[in-house]
Amino acid sequence: MSAAAGTERPMRSRRPAIERPGHEAVATKGWLRAHKWLLMRRLSQALILAAFLAGPWLGLWIVKGNLSSSLTLDFLPLTDPYLLLQSIAAGQWPYREALLGAGIVLAFYLLAGGRVYCSWVCPMNIVTDAAAWLRRRLGLKGGKVPSAHTRYWLLGLTLIAAAATGSLAWEWVNPVSMLHRGLIFGFGLSWGIVLAVFLYDLLIASRGWCGHVCPMGAFYGLLGSRSLLRVSAGRRTECNDCMDCFAVCPEPQVIRPALKAAGQSHPLILDKDCTNCGRCIDVCSKNVFRLTTRIDRSES
Repeated sequence: MSAAAGTERPMRSRRPAIERPGHEAVATKGWLRAHKWLLMRRLSQALILAAFLAGPWLGLWIVKGNLSSSLTLDFLPLTDPYLLLQSIAAGQWPYREALLGAGIVLAFYLLAGGRVYCSWVCPMNIVTDAAAWLRRRLGLKGGKVPSAHTRYWLLGLTLIAAAATGSLAWEWVNPVSMLHRGLIFGFGLSWGIVLAVFLYDLLIASRGWCGHVCPMGAFYGLLGSRSLLRVSAGRRTECNDCMDCFAVCPEPQVIRPALKAAGQSHPLILDKDCTNCGRCIDVCSKNVFRLTTRIDRSES
């Protein structure tokens, strides 16, 4: 054997992404720790929905309104900045309370990350996650995924539609609004739109709605592009190339630059499309990932 051959580094074994990612993490960390971030997200989504539904269902008005515009405990206004932008485009100047509410929401997502809305607040996330889970379990492959730029085109078109019609045109078909209305008033057309998104993600395009179509996701991604909270692949040298993180990530393209030092030297995931969902942290048996800040570029 030559000296050169003796100094070669052994290649890591690679295996394809498994249909049930995270089984190594469950074996290593236990079921609860391997689902910690997922459970916290579901709790967040459930509590937010419960706060909105407690009024019409139980007469307990913790929050009045919906995810687009609300008043919490009769004093805290919260307004979706994307809705505010549509309103202005439609020529409807908002009330002072709406401007204040949008400012509060903007400040939060500038800190936490805009796509945090998609993974921790939006109830449609439960629908699209269910479609992704079922797609993996059924072993469905392929499909026709639209360009990643599609959602930005749709974002622009919703504002043009608002200006052309003088109304919040997107809200008539927004699946988030439809799901909320359906839970309060019963499912009709709302049920059909939510089901259409589920079937689209299941049968046509993996992670198609949230990752390629939804204009709200595009808006919140732009909003949180410089946010403070970030996921870091700080222990990337421990990666065993199991690909579980890529399998569960709703935006898998954001992982590679940080994990494999592709185009950057530091381990931070800085892509605006990262949702800070924490699933990569959950399913990694080597504890490669952690939630930190954009200031922390260390590896440990």
